[in-house]
Parts: sequence; structure tokens; C-alpha cells
Amino acid sequence: MLYFSQYAKARLEYRLDFFSSVFASFLGTAAAFGFLLIVFSRVPAVHGWTFEEMVFLYGFSLIPLGIFNVLSWNLYLFSDRYLIEGRFDRVLVRPVNSIFQVLFEAFRLESLQESVTGIAAVVWASRKMGLSFSAPDVVLFVLWTFCGAAIYLAIFIGLTATSFWIEDRIGIVPPVFNLMQFGRYPLTIYDGWIRFTLSFVIPFAFASFYPVVHFLKRGEFAREFWAVPLIAAACLAIAWTIWDRGVRRYHSTGS
Repeated sequence: MLYFSQYAKARLEYRLDFFSSVFASFLGTAAAFGFLLIVFSRVPAVHGWTFEEMVFLYGFSLIPLGIFNVLSWNLYLFSDRYLIEGRFDRVLVRPVNSIFQVLFEAFRLESLQESVTGIAAVVWASRKMGLSFSAPDVVLFVLWTFCGAAIYLAIFIGLTATSFWIEDRIGIVPPVFNLMQFGRYPLTIYDGWIRFTLSFVIPFAFASFYPVVHFLKRGEFAREFWAVPLIAAACLAIAWTIWDRGVRRYHSTGS
């Protein structure tokens, strides 16, 4: 929290720049909801999913995504900024775990609007569908949201760690990042190989789709819903292992 609060103070010194970034980020989010409006202006449902259910799914997916995006800024820049430019040497001499230093050195605060917009979308869709949530449901909603953010972080920490072996300024993070879009829509609309990929290879579906099925009171995928914390824990363990081995392999820039 100290890292975050200090960075937030510095970022808010330039309020116009910050709020411009928030507005630009919001426009991108609004465009995605606009796409849903266009689709459902022509059809009443997509594979049995109504407009309100799709808004709920998309809104829920934005909440962990916003948390992830706030923390993930340095993951996209890691290979270029930390390895090729040699800044990782500075990280290793500090008495704090290197993963936390990389994550907490910079934040993308404007991405908090994604979480806020996602919550608003979920509330709106819930009211339109007449959904009611008990106290245990609210607790599960919060916990599964953080599990989703943990899954996103773990996947991209693991992918970022491959930069210790693959010496490239861009790395393999950007192509995989684009796959996150698939997890914002019902998994049932995709072919089998895409479902398998999003569930068991790069498990984005466990961060968004599988939790939502339960909260929408649909009967499908109950086992997958309860497996979300296990998938989050497994992803974090794998990511930590890959990162740890990569750090051991690191030999500085030689300059």
C-alpha cells in the first residue's frame, strides 16, 4: 500500500494528464459495450445468452481485469526496461522480492475505471434480470474476483519470466494478451479447441466465464466454478517457479 499511495500522489500531481488517461481508457471500455448493443440490436440472444447476461459477464470480467491492469504495467516493459537496459540489477540488490518490486514500481491507475465500470454493469444487469444475492454470494463474488485477478497476474508473470531465456524487446506477452478478449464472452460460442485452450492451456475462462455462470444461477459448469481458487493457486505456483528459475539464470547485461 505504501508503494501504491506514494505513486498515486505523484501521478495526481498532473491531474489533467491523469483524468485524460482515465477518459481515454473509459472510451475503450464503452466501445466494447457498444459492440454488444450493435449485436443484440439484430438478435435476441446468442447461443442462449441474453443481452443482460452478456453485460453481466462482460462487466464481471472487467473487475479482475482492472485490478490486473493496474499492477501489470511493468510486465509489458520488463524485457526492454529491466533486462536489456540492465535495471534488473538494481532490483536484485534490494531486500524485497523481485516480483513485487517489478509489479509495484509503477501502476496504471487509470485502469481502475475498468473495475468501477464493471461493477456498474454487473449492478445494472442484475437489476434488469431481477437477480438477488445472499451474503455468501457477495463474499464469493469478491473472492472470485480476486482469484480472477490472480490468474491474470500469474499467467503474465509466467510469460514475462520467459524473457530470461528469450532475449527480445517485445517478448511473448502481447500476443497472449489479445486472447483475454475471448474470455469476456460465453465459452459455449467457441469451437472445442478454443474452449480447451481457454480452460486448460491459458485458463482465462476461470477468471471470468466460469464464475459468472454460477452468479447467473445457471446450472452449467458447477465443478469449474468451485475449481477457480485451485486454478488461481496452481497458476501462481507455476508462475513463481518459472520466475525463480529465470532469476537464477540472470547474468546481468555485462556492462
